Amino acid sequence: MDLRQLEYFVAVAEEQNFTRAAERVHISQSGVSAQIRQLERELGAELFDRSARAATLTTAGRAALEHARATLSAAGAVSQAVGEVTGLLRGRLTIGMVIGCTVTPLFDALAAFHRAHPGVEISLLEDRSDRLVDGVRASAVDLALIGTPTATHDGLETLTIISETLVAAVPAGHPLARRRRVTLSDLTAYPIVCMPPGTGLRTVFDRACAAQRLKPAIAWQASAADAIADLADRGLGVAVLSESMAARYRERLTARPIDDLDTPAFLCLVHKPHPSPAVRELLAHSRRAFLP
Repeated sequence: MDLRQLEYFVAVAEEQNFTRAAERVHISQSGVSAQIRQLERELGAELFDRSARAATLTTAGRAALEHARATLSAAGAVSQAVGEVTGLLRGRLTIGMVIGCTVTPLFDALAAFHRAHPGVEISLLEDRSDRLVDGVRASAVDLALIGTPTATHDGLETLTIISETLVAAVPAGHPLARRRRVTLSDLTAYPIVCMPPGTGLRTVFDRACAAQRLKPAIAWQASAADAIADLADRGLGVAVLSESMAARYRERLTARPIDDLDTPAFLCLVHKPHPSPAVRELLAHSRRAFLP
């Protein structure tokens, strides 16, 4: 048996699904299945009950799981210890990024890190912010850039990159464009175009509306700010964006502050406490890129 087989075994056990496990370890489902079958042949026992839709552990699988986790942890500790002594980082990092995010300083940080530490394999995973937080907590994601309604997350370390309020953005001919400021109640008279649930911006907006018992008509949802701006520009609804997002479309859209929505949305890097040397080094590059 080898470490990759144990990694795939742990991934399937935690995901309870071969397809999701394959996505997590970035190989094909057939590759994961073949390696698990090989591991089972070497051990002389089936590790998973494949008769149901979920891949559940057999008695032998349950007995093997903690030992497999301990072996992977020990192997990682060996690599970290040598890396700290020699200054040469190796291994793999999974970096999460909220869908629709085009924050170039993150790419700058990744490029600088890769040049400094080419022995570290980096993969980039896009997902909703809430799922990325879950991934960090489950150790499936090492470091994630998320949009969030709060600057703190239980059990995680957080580096705030941006804190800004939301605005309403409309084309020049829209009635709200003639006002200096607007309220949440004003927005409910029109269809809304905004980010989908699970994103920080949407959570801030939904919570503010719920606090006033307002029920906005969410007509269109898009993960990319460009798509939201394009829909609003075509008169399909009022765009709800962050200040910096709306500023990119000032030639097409007029942004108005929302008087009774002063809760900021945050863009943050999150990771588990006591990060590995590779994560610590990437954080240092990120601080230089985001907070020069």
